[in-house]
Amino acid sequence: MKILSGKTAVITGASSGIGYETAKLFAAEGANVIVAARRQHELDKLVEEISATGGKAVALSGNVADEAYAKALVELAETTFGGLDIGFNNAGTNGEMGPTSEVSLEGWQEALNVNLTGAFLGAKYQITAMQKRGAGSLIFTSTFVGHTAGMPGTAAYAASKAGVIGLMKTLAAELGPQGIRVNAILPGGTATTMAEAWVDTPEKLAFVEGLHALKRRALPAEIARSVLYLASDDSSFTTGTAMLVDGGVSINRT
Repeated sequence: MKILSGKTAVITGASSGIGYETAKLFAAEGANVIVAARRQHELDKLVEEISATGGKAVALSGNVADEAYAKALVELAETTFGGLDIGFNNAGTNGEMGPTSEVSLEGWQEALNVNLTGAFLGAKYQITAMQKRGAGSLIFTSTFVGHTAGMPGTAAYAASKAGVIGLMKTLAAELGPQGIRVNAILPGGTATTMAEAWVDTPEKLAFVEGLHALKRRALPAEIARSVLYLASDDSSFTTGTAMLVDGGVSINRT
């Protein structure tokens, strides 16, 4: 039996990378998926790909920092599939990178708006839908950056993603009595379009790969497998966890 059969999930940041692969995996495991991102064309391609393999998916494009969009995604899940069981708040941005003293207020706020406010707004409306079900799984994408490692030039990104962990822990304590589990994944270096801003030369790529105990970056599909675990009943006693899926970058000293 498929482990997400009968479940419905909202997945943000689904137009590429981890979100894209997670949407395909969830659908393959029986979930109905609402895929969300800014780029409608890429979302439409994803829906076509899922539909071609027998899965069920619908797309709605928008900005996760827009409260009306967060509400609309949940309403779409309820009207199309009857409810919501899983929220994967994955959309993110690097924000403005560089020495902190040179980061603009606009660049700082962009990271906070997408990475942290977007996660909050997504959860706000997903929670209400899950309460109707009497159970659910909320999952956030954070990072090891700013959690187990400080990396120069990443103040906005690191601060916003660290905030996601604080939000996750609060929600886990708040919602546990209602049967709603809340966790975060903390990927290491992953071969995504967003990550290319960090590794735009062969030398930088070799450096980043070398930071990991496994001496490579993850594929997005590998990270999706960990998201599937947190979404499924296999993790029925897991909540409040900042789960490292980082190839050993947090412990490596070689």
